Amino acid sequence: MRIERSVTTVSWIPSDLLEGMGRAATRMKLAHHDPPPPDHLGADVSAAIEELRVADRFRFVNELRAFVEVDDGAVVDAGYCGGGVMGGTTVGLGVGSVTFAATSLPDLQMEPEQSGSAVRFRQTVGGRTGAPMPRTVAHPPFVQYVAPTVWTTLELTIHTDGTHTAELAGASGFPRHWVFGDDGALVGKSSVAEYKRWMNSSFGRRTPWGDEDSPARVSEVESLLERGLQESIMRGGAKPSIRRVAEGSTLVEQGEPGSELFLLLNGILGVEVDGDPVAELGPGAVAGERAVMEAGARTSTLRAVSDCKVAVVDADGIDRDKLARLADDRRRDDHTRSLSQLKTGPNSALT
Repeated sequence: MRIERSVTTVSWIPSDLLEGMGRAATRMKLAHHDPPPPDHLGADVSAAIEELRVADRFRFVNELRAFVEVDDGAVVDAGYCGGGVMGGTTVGLGVGSVTFAATSLPDLQMEPEQSGSAVRFRQTVGGRTGAPMPRTVAHPPFVQYVAPTVWTTLELTIHTDGTHTAELAGASGFPRHWVFGDDGALVGKSSVAEYKRWMNSSFGRRTPWGDEDSPARVSEVESLLERGLQESIMRGGAKPSIRRVAEGSTLVEQGEPGSELFLLLNGILGVEVDGDPVAELGPGAVAGERAVMEAGARTSTLRAVSDCKVAVVDADGIDRDKLARLADDRRRDDHTRSLSQLKTGPNSALT
């Protein structure tokens, strides 16, 4: 019996991640950002990837697709049947434009590793844009002309009973990496994009091809309700202000008054209630709705787990029905979390 499973990353550049030279290059049409990938790639992931490539919708894709052959409960064969796909970079030149094909580095595929009734696969793919990016850097040779390297490293474990697990094990600090499961559904997002660090460090030995990977932080996907609120916050009536919160600093404190809504653009915010950490929020999360809809006081402290970039807007122009639904969802989450803590507490009578 052949069992085939996959995990895929689609890496793209949101407009809010471009900073400094990158933003200036966009204004001069020497670079461009990308529209978000779809939330679901569909049943035929490989076909969806090709459609996105033709439409110039991503920078690169890592499709880790692998198989195991099982006979009478034992693994008799295993291998890879996916790989990397590089996109292009389109820049404006006068009245026209030109697309630079990306330079693909060799896919790095670990020899399938069997342990009992499971086989683990690990695949790194990436490369760099064909467009030059001359810049000074912090490491020898201190000047680079080619673009920094981008990559993702995926791991996939397939069990002989057909179940599987997958994770984004490593990634370049830029751009944004979205993770799609075996069924093509979006299941996670890289949380922290570090444009400046990527520009200064991601070349030579500081890449998987130089034997150095970078761990990836992955956040859960925001809800569809939050997805709708994002549009209102970023492109509604009032232009949001952008606030940067350094790692370890607080965005809001529990108990203080507030009427602003927050959309996390980059980084990880920790949620604390009565001094205890209860959750973490990643890019795309909307926060602050309960103070708006309830007594006007913050119900939790939001503390930066990493450096964060947050869009801030007054709640007056935001749909109150959507905010009420989001507040209800959060209250239910709090209730579920409280029950879970009771069930697992040492003196709990609940089982």
